[in-house]
Amino acid sequence: MAKNEEQKKDSYGADAITVLEGLDPVRKRPGMYIGSTSAAGLHHLIWEVVDNSIDEAMAGYATEISVSLLPDRMVEVIDNGRGIPVEKHKATGFSALETVLTKLHAGGKFGGTGYKVSGGLHGVGVSVVNALSEYLKAEIHRDGKIWQQEYSVGKPKSDIKSVGKTDHTGTTITFKADSSIFTELEFNWGKILDRLRQQSYLTKGITINVLDKREGHREKHYRFHFEGGIKSYIKSLHRGKTVKNETVFYVDKEINNSRVEVALQYNDEYNENVLSFANNIHNPEGGTHLVGFRSALTRTLNNYGRSKNILKEKQENLSGEDVREGLTAIISVKLADPQFEGQTKGKLGNAEMKGYVEQIFGDALSTFLEEHPKEAEAIIGKCVLSAQARLAARSARATILRKGALEGMTLPGKLADCSSRHPEECELYIVEGDSAGGSAKQGRDRRFQAILPLRGKILNVERARLDKMLANNEIKNLIIALGANIDEQFDLEKLRYHRIIIMTDADVDGAHIRTLLLTLFFRHFAPLLNNGHIYIAQPPLYQLKKGASVAYAYSDEEKEKIITEWGGMTDTEIIEEDEDGEKEIIESEEDANEGEGEGKKGVKSKAPTKIAIQRYKGLGEMNPDQLWNTTMNPASRIVKQVTIEDATKADQVFDMLMGNNVAPRKNFIQTHAKKVQNLDI
Repeated sequence: MAKNEEQKKDSYGADAITVLEGLDPVRKRPGMYIGSTSAAGLHHLIWEVVDNSIDEAMAGYATEISVSLLPDRMVEVIDNGRGIPVEKHKATGFSALETVLTKLHAGGKFGGTGYKVSGGLHGVGVSVVNALSEYLKAEIHRDGKIWQQEYSVGKPKSDIKSVGKTDHTGTTITFKADSSIFTELEFNWGKILDRLRQQSYLTKGITINVLDKREGHREKHYRFHFEGGIKSYIKSLHRGKTVKNETVFYVDKEINNSRVEVALQYNDEYNENVLSFANNIHNPEGGTHLVGFRSALTRTLNNYGRSKNILKEKQENLSGEDVREGLTAIISVKLADPQFEGQTKGKLGNAEMKGYVEQIFGDALSTFLEEHPKEAEAIIGKCVLSAQARLAARSARATILRKGALEGMTLPGKLADCSSRHPEECELYIVEGDSAGGSAKQGRDRRFQAILPLRGKILNVERARLDKMLANNEIKNLIIALGANIDEQFDLEKLRYHRIIIMTDADVDGAHIRTLLLTLFFRHFAPLLNNGHIYIAQPPLYQLKKGASVAYAYSDEEKEKIITEWGGMTDTEIIEEDEDGEKEIIESEEDANEGEGEGKKGVKSKAPTKIAIQRYKGLGEMNPDQLWNTTMNPASRIVKQVTIEDATKADQVFDMLMGNNVAPRKNFIQTHAKKVQNLDI
């Protein structure tokens, strides 16, 4: 065994580094390599460096990784792997380290001897980080020596040099993102924790340390280590939930130089949460491994249900939709030559993985069901209830579709549709209440803006199956108005409006309605969020008047700024307009004093500056012109686009805020209550 390990080590030298092309394009078009130059791209630099260390761990050489946020925007990533090779590379004439750091597509992932399995498919990771960093230092512990080299914007500042002796191996990369490239330079601690916690789950047995040593931040140190791997991940996702099978199903098996690892557990809720990974890279769009998993899950549960007579002779088979209700599962595959669709690696395309996952998972699940009959019965029972609800929902859905078949003639009565029939230019405003709906209908541009008023609060879909949802008139009207169906039948091509704008009051009820709508879209219209079709309108909080001048403020800070610019006092307590329409009047102290002085000299006193402030409690308080000018006019309005950066985190937040379990929600309220300002009760 020791001899084989030595042979493995020997095979990872300069000859294992294969060069494909140069580094020049990266600084010109960074978005092509890291997605964007905003916060997402900034964090991508850390992911690329950490992925190299994870590759060492997956290959069996690294056991510990440390990621530190340091003062002066520096980031340090340390692993105890083999260390990047430092000897001269035959093809480039430079050291292997400099080759890896300065050449695109240069790494131990192309030649076939460096890595058996790797997440960094394209080999551009660390070289791109180097190109987009104003400073980078590489320190290599290898062959008893410490090697070091520094870079600036991708160019070496000196040759690689030996700076000491060492008794261990590993790589340390320290970098500082280039401020001339990135629009955001502040790292998000929570985002880094979530990502590295996930990587620790996916590479069982590895230890990942995360440290915050930045100036102005409280020093923090987290240590992640999960011997259970994705089995532990499932348990963390189900924390606080009621589960159907106490024993988490788990299988980890190799097949034809690939590895399939699957864990699953059912809960008593109605939503599916399945995460798929290939070489530790999350595939939000799934791929062949997910197809194989779903096929085996449906077939195996049906076979077991029939064999045990849980599914009666006259009952139809469970559908894929039935067996996925309340399912939480993680599929993690490792393979030598992953074929991803797109640079973002959102979908796995290797055809063989479908069969591998189907075979290994199907066989293991059959065994699990036989060995755990009570838990198997609970799972099948859950699926049967789901099937009954699906049949009820099918007839309700068919009714809705029939009603919406004749476009423009059977749309909801409360919908004030637009005249344009080009979805890409059409907007649907979902408005709270008839009062705001009336103002919005009069103030809109009828050519491309449609208005759908809601009566009260819609059903909380986090606690309801589809059949109950479809019996709710407000949800039914929304489905018909959108025209694209719901859940698995949703068809983005049939969407009638490409901008769906939630417009609610700036109070507690408005925030609740907004959350209910976002829950509905997240759970049943996910493509709308994934493709950027959902927006939140930002109506002003205040109207300010000074003589003939009128201004609107969207925050307290903006209001104070306007008062200052108009010569008012900024330390006066703000009094909202009362029920009789009385407004607060601010008089400029400076003008008042000037008037007093002039009066003493026998000159006519100058009238003090008066600023009237109205605090809007609801959209219905605005007349149509005001609503158009402040909230609906594309030339002057402010709208926020709703996107999903982390689907798992979003799932947990919606479950915590809108689910059946009260304790996590109570804890959330107690934790954040002190941060709430201007709470209307």
